Amino acid sequence: MGETKGAPGGGRADGDRRLGRRALLVGGTAAAVGSLALARDELAHLWWRLPGVEKPREAGAVDFAGARWVAASPANWRRADRPDDYGIDRVVVHVTQGSFRDAVKVFQDPGHGAAAHYVVRGDGHVTQMIRELDVAFHAGDRDYNERSVGIEHEGFVDRAASFTDAMYAASARLAAGICERYGIPVDREHLVGHVEVPGTDHTDPGPHWDWDRYLRLVRRARPTTP
Repeated sequence: MGETKGAPGGGRADGDRRLGRRALLVGGTAAAVGSLALARDELAHLWWRLPGVEKPREAGAVDFAGARWVAASPANWRRADRPDDYGIDRVVVHVTQGSFRDAVKVFQDPGHGAAAHYVVRGDGHVTQMIRELDVAFHAGDRDYNERSVGIEHEGFVDRAASFTDAMYAASARLAAGICERYGIPVDREHLVGHVEVPGTDHTDPGPHWDWDRYLRLVRRARPTTP
């Protein structure tokens, strides 16, 4: 990067500077256009915040009949109005790597920075912690968070005994209802493990999660699925 050489009086150098200013101007304009496009995209997802537009909400309401409501910390999710602002086309299956109680506790912790919509216990009990309307920070990827519902399961990825019959049955009923509500196909492209989310460093649900069994149960619980 030495000194610019050219005609006496700095003609070449002036040309370079003009080119540099033009490039900067074009680059700045492109950045501004990109920022405006991003702003328009964000605004397109905020229309529901206008008075009278947002869907009515009832404190403690659940989306899955039989679930118990326990609210996650607001720091672990983002208010939205799905599927009107963000379409839902995925269910992400997680394993807690711990107990049901511990999972609920950390999802209530604002310092944790993550939470799933649901937690399924080994005996089949389901707790809902975030409304499906809202974006849960569960997948580690913004696009997946915005387009999916996250289901946590009590247990450990390396312990096959974690995944009980009651857990599979309850989770399948839960997933079937989600798929029915949003028209999600019951297949491995749309029901995915946390390990399959782009850029993740997680391994759940692990090698002991029986996907064939799970999909079969989900289809059985959703009789309208071909």
